[in-house]
Amino acid sequence: MKLKLISSAAALLGLLYTAPVSAQQGKIDSSYNNTYYQGRMELFVTLPMPSKATVFLGNSITERGMWHELLPGKVVMNRGIGGDNTFGVLARIAPVIAAKPAKIFLLIGINDIGRNLPVEVIAGNYEKIIQQFRKGSPKTVLYVQSVLPMNDDILTAAYLKNKGQLIVQLNEKIAALAKKYNLTYVNLHEVFNDGSGKLKPELTMDGIHIKPAAYVLWVDYLKSKKYL
Repeated sequence: MKLKLISSAAALLGLLYTAPVSAQQGKIDSSYNNTYYQGRMELFVTLPMPSKATVFLGNSITERGMWHELLPGKVVMNRGIGGDNTFGVLARIAPVIAAKPAKIFLLIGINDIGRNLPVEVIAGNYEKIIQQFRKGSPKTVLYVQSVLPMNDDILTAAYLKNKGQLIVQLNEKIAALAKKYNLTYVNLHEVFNDGSGKLKPELTMDGIHIKPAAYVLWVDYLKSKKYL
């Protein structure tokens, strides 16, 4: 019954979020509630989240991180879902908020860009996520991480080609939201940028996802900044 309720609620939210944004933008593709999303949500139900955990929240880039191995001795929960977008995160954060995590590391947005969602819409969803955490779990320390750069020279996903500038624009808005709400903006470009705005080729196999060794650099960076 609990799983059915989650799936039904997610489906309902998916329907609500497909409404047109404006006459100029038209109807946007804000869907997220596919079978993989539902499967991950069912898994999360079977893995109750302990209080005061450190939670990594996002899409496939987060999901692929072996956070438990990277952070031994810490209570760490992986709440990444491959293919997820900001609408999907909004639809599923209530249980995360209810668990009162100590820290949240949020990384989301590249799939929104891949669907040609306006940067203003993505940033608006970011702000809603921030506001929900502020209201529901004000003691949780929320880290908003920059969307990672891509590498068009290697990129195999045609729908993401030539969209690097949109990542820059979105990151600027995320940084502005962090400042507005007095949050920590985690600039992962310092770690993964090759100096020309591209994802370092040695750290990726497809121009967007990162190799296992790159997660070590990620965690080392977070530790060096005293975020972990």
